[in-house]
Amino acid sequence: MRGPDDRMSARLIAVIPEKFVPDDHPLRPIRDMVDRALRELSPEFSNMYSHTGRPSIPPEKLLKALLLQIFYSVRSVRLLMEEINYSILFRWFLDMAVDDRVWDHSTFSQNQERLLASEVSRKFLARIMDQAKEAGLISDEHFTVDGTLIESWASLKSFRPKDGPPPAPPKGRNDEVDYKGQKRKNDTHVSTTDPQAKLYRKGDSVAAKLSYIGSVLMENRNGIVVDAELLAATGTAEWDAALSMVERHPATRRISLGADKHYDTKPFVTALRKMTVTPHVAQHTTNRKSAIDGRTTSHPNYRISQKVRKRVEEIFGWMKTVGVFRKTRYIGTEKVGWHFTLTAVAYNLVRMRNLLSTA
Repeated sequence: MRGPDDRMSARLIAVIPEKFVPDDHPLRPIRDMVDRALRELSPEFSNMYSHTGRPSIPPEKLLKALLLQIFYSVRSVRLLMEEINYSILFRWFLDMAVDDRVWDHSTFSQNQERLLASEVSRKFLARIMDQAKEAGLISDEHFTVDGTLIESWASLKSFRPKDGPPPAPPKGRNDEVDYKGQKRKNDTHVSTTDPQAKLYRKGDSVAAKLSYIGSVLMENRNGIVVDAELLAATGTAEWDAALSMVERHPATRRISLGADKHYDTKPFVTALRKMTVTPHVAQHTTNRKSAIDGRTTSHPNYRISQKVRKRVEEIFGWMKTVGVFRKTRYIGTEKVGWHFTLTAVAYNLVRMRNLLSTA
């Protein structure tokens, strides 16, 4: 028998979003972890805002909405506000009623600026790490570091001479620019769209693009991100970021740090040894002498580190695909770095949920 095609009629019902979310939904344990971290950050939020004036969007809801944008690969704030408006799941995650008014996208973006000027994303990561330590998910002895290119939002057409004449007004929305035969370098050129992005490439067979370099410090037990750092794309950015992250996590005993061949340089290895860190760096012996000798490579833990360190690529793969961070939507090292760290937080939440669900 064919069922009737009933039309929806106007009716008044009392319902809360909680009723629509299944008990085994994957966002439930994530929301519990996020809410706990945000409660611990509440004093930080209070210091960031004035006690007078017009109420802003609560910082807790700003961060949770940005996490939803990462989890569900939402490409823009405008689309995020649209999805929050009609998604009961999103409203439940944000503790919003079904009839609560959603913020305007421009208001949401403006309210983000206060968070971007703070260290909230790094402190948020630290609170999530505290929960991972309590659950016994993090190793405090063995770590891995690596970096990846994050393509800038700026186009190559915006990369112009620093002392050149101002560009002519464009003839259309996407005016053609002929730069063939020109020698374009970071010393003489700068992007008019994103001046902090640098022209960089990781290999001779790869095209150079305006980019940043994002680095993560991963613990080797379960592949959880312990720290994240984003710097301008230079030849030493990955080494500088690695040393900076290790310094932020001083150990009470000797630890090991796995890395690929790019980190096999004498200055980097020497700096690690001064910090009582054993460099489990892959040897680079092509037309050169490695800074890693047999005392390190003969140890069984070295071989384990070299095997486990490849897991860091899974982090970058998730951040660039699910987190939509292959090409950043933001401009400037500060903003791009803030969102890079928040994307690492989102990855950790998903990873911890999976680990705890199978424990």
